[in-house]
Amino acid sequence: MPISSTVRPQTPATVWLARGRHVSGAAEDVLRRSLQERKDSQDIDDFLELPEAEAGPSERVFEARWRVGDGVTVRARLSVTPGPDGEGQEWILVAEAEQPWSDDWPSPTGLMWPREPDAAWDRDGAELSLREINPLPQDDKETKRLLRNAVRGGWHIHVVVHEAMTTDEKGRLPIARWLPQGLRPRVVEHRALPQQSRGLNWALRDSGVQVARGGAVVLPGTPAPEGYDAEDFSIRAVFLDGSEPADLVDAVKRYAALPRPLPDGAENALKALREDWHLLNLQEELDRQRGLVAMYADALEAMTTSRDLYREAAERAHEALTAYQESDGAAPARQQPSGAPVGSPLQQLTRTFERFKGKSQRPVAPSRDEH
Repeated sequence: MPISSTVRPQTPATVWLARGRHVSGAAEDVLRRSLQERKDSQDIDDFLELPEAEAGPSERVFEARWRVGDGVTVRARLSVTPGPDGEGQEWILVAEAEQPWSDDWPSPTGLMWPREPDAAWDRDGAELSLREINPLPQDDKETKRLLRNAVRGGWHIHVVVHEAMTTDEKGRLPIARWLPQGLRPRVVEHRALPQQSRGLNWALRDSGVQVARGGAVVLPGTPAPEGYDAEDFSIRAVFLDGSEPADLVDAVKRYAALPRPLPDGAENALKALREDWHLLNLQEELDRQRGLVAMYADALEAMTTSRDLYREAAERAHEALTAYQESDGAAPARQQPSGAPVGSPLQQLTRTFERFKGKSQRPVAPSRDEH
């Protein structure tokens, strides 16, 4: 059964996340050209590539900002790192809006990556397509392994569709075309042939879901989002005749609206977007400088207060030492002022004086010669 998601922080409603792999060429070159084209066409307001000293020796980071809806500002950060196997480059895209995200807004991947169908960025970590249909393997064990690994991490919405009969070109179009723009890059569609029904359900048995012949299911993912129930996201029949599969589209939308935990690796990416943002406009730069001034003022005030406290403690210690010296050791131990702070130099000095005076006032034992 899916692992509980309660141990992970939830994805904020203002945040949009995506992850994938660029399979050929240098992703940073592709991004530079694509972002410049978007800026020239005014699809985005501005973008910035962080220097290597800021991003790290093996990471390339791009920031972009644009406006959606009624002037809602979106900030996006896309980081690119070498693939773990030395092949291709992994990328993570985090975008955050000034208000809760709407899937009707343009997809951040569509505003940062090229839109051409032959672009090399639209693969996930398992080499599945983010924009086309993914046929399931013929081997049942391979299907089980693929689906188990594909849903780990919680980055994408995985949909499995079983074809009740051989479909034509209209039926081979991905369901993503019926989804809002902001949902399309998040959906990975798997297709099973008519003869794969039994093997498919065997492969899905551990996930707690099944697929009816000619039907579909939205997989729970690992971890599953809160509120997921297999019955609510299973579709009895999907007609692959080119018409909109309304029930399946509705199920995907409802799944996307569920509260979901942050995917693996997203927490650090979101933190970097919020705390290490460089692409500031004039007002943001002014606010940032004001914040720095206030921070420095607070630090200076704390240093001044600390200096005054140490000076006061030193003066009291000096007064205590002077008073002791004037008493020439004959007066009883001076009581510590009630206002002295615990652990202050005066307290430590007074305790030392008391121990010393106690020793000096002990009676001296008579020597043997006096008997």
